[in-house]
Amino acid sequence: MGALQAVLAFIIVIGVVVVVHELGHFLAARAVGIRVERFSIGYPPRLFGKKVGDTDYCISALPLGGYVKMAGMIDESMENPEKITGAPDEFMSKSFLQKALVICAGVIMNFLLAWVIYTGVTLNQGIAETGEPRIDAVQEDGPAATAGLQSGDLVLEVDGKPMATWDELSEVVHASAEKPLQIVWDHEGERKSATVTPEKQKVPIDGDIKEVGLIGISPQVTIRPAGFGESVQNGMIQVQRGLGLGLATIKALVKREAGVKDLGGPVLIAKWSADSAKGGPVALLVFIAFISINIGFLNILPIPVLDGGHLVLVTLEAVARRPIPTKVKIGIQQFGMIGLLVLMAVILFNDMGRVGFWSKISNLF
Repeated sequence: MGALQAVLAFIIVIGVVVVVHELGHFLAARAVGIRVERFSIGYPPRLFGKKVGDTDYCISALPLGGYVKMAGMIDESMENPEKITGAPDEFMSKSFLQKALVICAGVIMNFLLAWVIYTGVTLNQGIAETGEPRIDAVQEDGPAATAGLQSGDLVLEVDGKPMATWDELSEVVHASAEKPLQIVWDHEGERKSATVTPEKQKVPIDGDIKEVGLIGISPQVTIRPAGFGESVQNGMIQVQRGLGLGLATIKALVKREAGVKDLGGPVLIAKWSADSAKGGPVALLVFIAFISINIGFLNILPIPVLDGGHLVLVTLEAVARRPIPTKVKIGIQQFGMIGLLVLMAVILFNDMGRVGFWSKISNLF
């Protein structure tokens, strides 16, 4: 896929996720009677747009997301704080529950989008299930490939223990990181065996990052039809798994089992978007659902500028029963914006390294 197509795929993915998120804020604000002054894709400065009624619909310069500027709210735009007048259609004039609903609406819409996509894909495509321990794909240069295992092979035994299902095989391999295993398999009717040592790798399992053994193989799956009810349930399960992955990432960062260098940003998302687009519309839709969950999860974290930061502020105000001074809010927003920009710069630098940009630049000199 060419660079132009990759950029187009990235725009589609981010565009859908951001528009849906901001639409959540917009609809919730209108529902509780808050005047919306701006609906922006991207952060300030404003590039271009059109005003319709009270709302300026625009595109802004920094492609880090988007925002809905509500009357009487100090937000990421940090514009016109003197306009907080106490009018009934301003954000600060609403109850705590109304404020919380408006703040959380974007995140809720992200999760709903993912749920709808996963439900629709399941209803259309069915549910993939593993059965016997038959290999579909083998990772190039992985332990399995080095030992001679190939696509289509059926694993028969591991250390003399018969393997009846893929789950049994996974359990044994995961528990044997860096421990040699004697694997016996069937290759086109011929019985073969070799010693394979699983590599220790960190993977998300049950809401946590765990070190397990992997040999670089994936299973053959069968697809069975799913009814509407089961599709809805499976859609919810996939959303829960996505949230579990987000929580596992936070835990790993807190425990210092992962660092900022392990996080992905716009360049990596663009690459993944292009890879997903190669798989067709369904693969791209599933990737949009994945990114939507991650954007929603990121936004609800208690970080200044993001929705979670706003939620913390209105909660503190509700508890204290008085508003936080405007200058303090602006300072918090400025601090959060600077921190976000620095973090994005670091992540962008890491992304460039992942796609080989820096090595290509060094080769020019």
